[in-house]
Amino acid sequence: MPSASSAVRARTLLAWSSGKDSAWSLHLLRQRSDLEVVGLLTTFNQSADRVAMHAVRRQLVKSQARSAGLPLIPVWLPWPCSNAIYEVAIQRALRRASEELDATHIAFGDLFLEDVRAYREKQLAQTGFTPIFPIWGLPTDRLAREMVDNGLKAHLTCVDPRQLSREFAGRRFDHELLQALPETVDPCGERGEFHTFAFEGPMFSAPIPVATGVIIERDGFVFMDLLPKHQQAVPEP
Repeated sequence: MPSASSAVRARTLLAWSSGKDSAWSLHLLRQRSDLEVVGLLTTFNQSADRVAMHAVRRQLVKSQARSAGLPLIPVWLPWPCSNAIYEVAIQRALRRASEELDATHIAFGDLFLEDVRAYREKQLAQTGFTPIFPIWGLPTDRLAREMVDNGLKAHLTCVDPRQLSREFAGRRFDHELLQALPETVDPCGERGEFHTFAFEGPMFSAPIPVATGVIIERDGFVFMDLLPKHQQAVPEP
């Protein structure tokens, strides 16, 4: 149960993709006096044991959660996964968060896609959870530079080669990368041009040691496999 001193603060779950936007959202949420982040919610591809789309190993996400000092609530999704199955799985996870963490709010790292926000708000309408969008509407060019300037470090784990060259897979998210991005690519990859894994920053108590592994192309996307730094990279079957 929440303590008397924290009872007036909204107990908030954070949708955690393992990437820079959710990591930066955590950093900003922790600066607010009206809420308390109490857990991270992550969707995993059940057969691959990896974050959906980002393709990050669950072991690395667990390391992020430990470094952030927060419990991780996994949402297991089959592949392929229909919207109906996804929505049931999310509702089940939210009930768990309500029961175990007394959570009443959930935050998302969405930036400007109106249809995505509308979908989230619609799906949450019957759950009792209040949605929060801590970085919504921030200019993405300024936001990307602010992340880097304040010590957030990340690798690009997934690239959509229809929008961005496959050579960007695995690169560090830094000023050099931002300068190299084509003008057609959003600096934060909000249109799905790329996805990231955040391994260091003010939201973590310590960096998450990672090593780059093999690059593979699957289902029309290019992925850089990231591994715990002590683990040797091996090709996927």
